[in-house]
Amino acid sequence: MEQQQRMRLVALLIGLMALAVGWDVVGGRRAAAPPPTPAPPAPVANTQPPPTPGRSQTGSEIVPAESGGASSLDIVARADMRRRIRSSFPLTYLSIIVAESSDSMLHRWDDRVDRPVRVYLARGRAANFRPEFLDAVRGAFARWGETGLAVRFDLAADSADAEVRFTWRTQFDIDRTGETDLEWDRDGHLQSALVTIATFDPDGRPLASDDVRVVALHEIGHLLGLDHSPDSTDLMFAKAVVRDLSPRDVRTARLLYSLAPGSLR
Repeated sequence: MEQQQRMRLVALLIGLMALAVGWDVVGGRRAAAPPPTPAPPAPVANTQPPPTPGRSQTGSEIVPAESGGASSLDIVARADMRRRIRSSFPLTYLSIIVAESSDSMLHRWDDRVDRPVRVYLARGRAANFRPEFLDAVRGAFARWGETGLAVRFDLAADSADAEVRFTWRTQFDIDRTGETDLEWDRDGHLQSALVTIATFDPDGRPLASDDVRVVALHEIGHLLGLDHSPDSTDLMFAKAVVRDLSPRDVRTARLLYSLAPGSLR
């Protein structure tokens, strides 16, 4: 009996030892197992805007000024200018000039009171040219100067430095006695001009000094940025009938020089 108890005790001890060894093996494998691979982080949305096509993000490309379009302030200012031009009719004819223009722009010189526009008055070689014709042109400039516009003209400039040149020809091939060719920049600022005056009218009659003064008055109106008036009582009528500036000529020029040059769209 005692022998049997000893054998049971020994068997119990062996079973406990086997259980302990098995636990160590299982526990050790669990401890040595590598940690699970962490899940990749969720992608973060890209909040940066994509590059503008055709434009380098680092570069030196110059973007044209008009590519951004007109600002809200420009739009408001242009709307106010259109309102002023419309409301000025019929006291002025600026609305008609704009309506008949090809670009809906105002063209004028910058304010040039302290820095007058340089004008070269050439002596002519055309038939019937007389030196007093130059005095007639100077008188026409003086008459426009009485209107109080914010632009002055230096009539003593030399040909190399001039922004405006007056030349002479005997007669035009078409029905006119004067012509003004203007150049302006993209914003409507006048840059240069060539004024040509004939010494004979289209019918072959020689012009007198006062005739040249009237032609010069009309062409200086173009030089300032005015186009033709539809009213024959204005000097800026296409075929001048009157011989002096009308009140509407003066008001139209003053309105033009109270507004910024450039597009009205």
